[in-house]
Amino acid sequence: MKHWILILITACSAALPVRAEEAEEDFPLPLEEAIRIAQVQSVDAAVALNELRTAYWQYRTHKAEQLPEVIFTGTLPSYNKQYAQYQQSDGSYTYVRNNNLGLNGEITISQNIALTGGKIELNTSLDFNRQLGSGAYNEFMSVPVGLTLTQPIFGVNDQKWKRRIEPVRYEEAKAAFMESVETVTLTTITHYFNLLLAEDKYAICRQNLENAEKLYDIAVAKRKIGQISEMELIQLKQNALRAKSDLTDAEANRNAMMFQLRSFLGLSEEDRIVPSIPEVVPGIRLDYHDVLEKAHQNNAFAKSILRQQLEADYAVATAKGERRSINLFASVGYTGKGDRFKAAYNPLLDNQVVEVGFSIPILDWGKRKGQVRVAESNRDVVLSQIKKDEMDFNQNIYLLVENFNNQAAQLDIATEVDSLADTRYQTSIETFMVGKIDILDLNDAQTLKDDAKQKHIEELYYYWYYFYNIRSLTLFDFMNNCNLDAEFEKIVRK
Repeated sequence: MKHWILILITACSAALPVRAEEAEEDFPLPLEEAIRIAQVQSVDAAVALNELRTAYWQYRTHKAEQLPEVIFTGTLPSYNKQYAQYQQSDGSYTYVRNNNLGLNGEITISQNIALTGGKIELNTSLDFNRQLGSGAYNEFMSVPVGLTLTQPIFGVNDQKWKRRIEPVRYEEAKAAFMESVETVTLTTITHYFNLLLAEDKYAICRQNLENAEKLYDIAVAKRKIGQISEMELIQLKQNALRAKSDLTDAEANRNAMMFQLRSFLGLSEEDRIVPSIPEVVPGIRLDYHDVLEKAHQNNAFAKSILRQQLEADYAVATAKGERRSINLFASVGYTGKGDRFKAAYNPLLDNQVVEVGFSIPILDWGKRKGQVRVAESNRDVVLSQIKKDEMDFNQNIYLLVENFNNQAAQLDIATEVDSLADTRYQTSIETFMVGKIDILDLNDAQTLKDDAKQKHIEELYYYWYYFYNIRSLTLFDFMNNCNLDAEFEKIVRK
């Protein structure tokens, strides 16, 4: 009898595989390659790129505002044939017939004055009018040159503040783009490990089904010779049916997780992704103060703090400037008129134009004073909120660093537990075959084995998630010990 039992144990051990392998590997996809694909062709990456392009062209617009602008306006032609109201010398009105053809054009060159915040314009124009009908004649009027200056006195210099704010805003946008790319990485890791867990769960369920069917077949033979009870045989049959149901659920979940990853990466539905367990980089331990320093140097949050402070100060300066602002404008130039083109530019006509004006607030019943108080209160609110956000940001960095440093130890523990649980399960099968443990102990060993395998992958997921989360906040590659950077000019022009 013992000899027969040893034959059964040997046959069972040969029939029970440690891990069922997939027959086909249509698209092997390591984690690093999945991240690279996501950063290039995922929808989230495209959104981040469009946001960067928007910020880039806003910054280019700001730079263009510092350069001269040339504008041409004209009417080519203007024809009128209608009655128009005309006041006679005695004060009465009559209607006269108007039939004329007109052409006009003007070129204006304008330049913002960065030093003072004013604006200067140089313009030249020419009007031509031909009166049609009987007694037709031509007439030209020119403004050979005109110069206009607009200058706020005691007011805020908008150009000065924009030169301080816009570069910071663009740097913030570049950092935000890099963070968005890293956020794509985090999402990729989540989808990737969801598929990895689903694949592993499917393999576990398939292995459990094979084991349960083999054990049931052997139990039937043992029942015939009275080695196990009818109740244990029924329990083994139930285990086999439960394993078949679990395999069906695991297959459906695996297909769903694969669809999510394929959709996120923009891959074809015909691609069957085969993930692989990524290796852990040994020897990486992060220092909180070092990570915090890099985060404040590179993160968009630090640049956002500076921008918000500048914008709050700008709002206060604007309100104070409007409280006592005087707007000065002046125009100089000369005009000419004649029935011929040359005559319209005859300097002997000497028709000069000089205009100086200003606008001074006298009485506003405290409106401008109230605007200053509102701006100062808003600035205090912004500064308080910034202080709170900065504390939360630092705390988040601290927790992430602690979690990552602890995760390596948690991963080592999970790896060892996984190995021990698998060994215990294999031993439990052999022990069950010789009748030294019952079906409940065997089921318990199987449950612990399955949970330990899944726990191992989950701990590996958290290791990489914490690592890339810290990388997204610091924009620093701790593997290669360098800042994350990109050629933004090339990226936005693709």
